[in-house]
Amino acid sequence: MSVLPPVRRDRIVAELPQCFKKEACLHTRDSFHSKVTSACKQQRTGTVGRFRISKVIVVGDLSVGKTCMINRFCKDVFDKNYKATIGVDFEMERFEILGVPFSLQLWDTAGQERFKCIASTYYRGAQAIIIAFDLSDISSLEHTKQWLQDALKENDPSSALIFLVGSKKDLTSPSQYTLMEQDAIKVAKEMNAEYWSVSSLTGENVKEFFFRVASLTFECSVLAELEKTNARKIGEVVRINSNDGNLYQSSKKNKSKCCQ
Repeated sequence: MSVLPPVRRDRIVAELPQCFKKEACLHTRDSFHSKVTSACKQQRTGTVGRFRISKVIVVGDLSVGKTCMINRFCKDVFDKNYKATIGVDFEMERFEILGVPFSLQLWDTAGQERFKCIASTYYRGAQAIIIAFDLSDISSLEHTKQWLQDALKENDPSSALIFLVGSKKDLTSPSQYTLMEQDAIKVAKEMNAEYWSVSSLTGENVKEFFFRVASLTFECSVLAELEKTNARKIGEVVRINSNDGNLYQSSKKNKSKCCQ
């Protein structure tokens, strides 16, 4: 019996959500990888969708809007009475991507220095890393590289997806935003990250952003599962061929003994 909640109708993904800026994105394909699409149609996604829960961590300075962003997506609320996260908190979101159920665990980590050691213990095992900064505060953008460095100490840099997201877009003027976005895109490229900007107050781009995170995380998980399955099949073929060779050698030895 499944203990996971059912998938909401507004969490169904049939097509790959597009990136925010092509100058700073993980890939510019218009659709899911062909291997992923095929595997989903044939129901060959392995543990993805059945047992595995993918972990996403959200890191960044104090008061950049990490909690508000998660609450806007998960609960569709915006709380003006800000309360700093103590240690860590998390939300579970269920999606259906290409017909396959997919669970995403969003870990909201504390930005305060005194809780950093506690929060960092929860970084390990992340499939995606979201580094948040305040679009109205240039120093929070400057600190994102250190946040990424801390997160990658606990994760494999070659397998974790990285997103750089600017929050509080509603607090910036068009001219301020343009300048900040130019700097943010430059930082995102240096990080090999995908860049987004959102407003938790208005909800602008929040749903689109998390759908993109979920979809790319799902895609990577399925591709990794297919790679494991292929590796197992190759291993089985090698083992069978090896055993056949041994049987042939042993039969030759037995024949020679019998003929003496």
